[in-house]
Amino acid sequence: MVLVTACSSIRFAYNQGDTLAYWWVNAYLDLDSEQSGALKQDIGKMFDWHRKTQLKDYVQLLSNAQRQLASGQTGPADLKTNYKEVKARTELLANKALPDLAELAMTMKPEQFGRMEKKFSSNNDTFRKKFIKVDTEKKQKLRYKKSMEQFDLWFGGFSNEQEAILRKASDARPLNNEFWLEERVLRQKKIVASLRKIHTEKLNKEATTALLADLLKDIFHREEAPEHRAFYDNNLDGNLNLISTAIRIATPAQKAHAQKRMADWANDFKDLAVSK
Repeated sequence: MVLVTACSSIRFAYNQGDTLAYWWVNAYLDLDSEQSGALKQDIGKMFDWHRKTQLKDYVQLLSNAQRQLASGQTGPADLKTNYKEVKARTELLANKALPDLAELAMTMKPEQFGRMEKKFSSNNDTFRKKFIKVDTEKKQKLRYKKSMEQFDLWFGGFSNEQEAILRKASDARPLNNEFWLEERVLRQKKIVASLRKIHTEKLNKEATTALLADLLKDIFHREEAPEHRAFYDNNLDGNLNLISTAIRIATPAQKAHAQKRMADWANDFKDLAVSK
């Protein structure tokens, strides 16, 4: 689903996804030859499973979105349902990978923990420079620009008048980049602590899988924690209101562009599901 929101056509990106996934993991761990071979094999199996079992479901999701858009009745409640459905499928994918993640975690070496921590620290420094150490107007502008990149992909561009409406809806969302950084750092610390625990206590496959399952549950359901639920709920409501605003003010031509985009993606998924 990330590919869907990032590419005008997903076929090439999806077909290269196994290589991209390997590069991403390797950037954090600097895998040795044995780990590399095992990971490439596991990623390949994961993509085969995903291609055979999940892509047709994505076609259905896109078909539902097309019908909602055509009806002219798509509101925040509909979008929240769509969000939950996508989130559930993402969590399903993560849990499907758990046995392979456990195998990799059990082979990690102390120097790889250090590399991961350095990578996390570098990413956090970049986040601070771009989203923390700037004034409020800059933060709002950066967030708005990121949203507009997605809207332009979906709808094909907006007029100045439409952009003014969208900027107002964008700025109305809760803005707390410091909170997101704190959550990010906390998540990273939990990841590293869990991996070190697996190493130092020499946990077996069953115990490792259970530990990582708890970690994933915490990551996917962090917004349900009582101390932060109000913020997460307000943030989600603000994002959904922004999206529903874009749909509401879109012209028939812009909505037709979005429907064609979704149809193209659905066709990509259909073709990918039967290829290989």
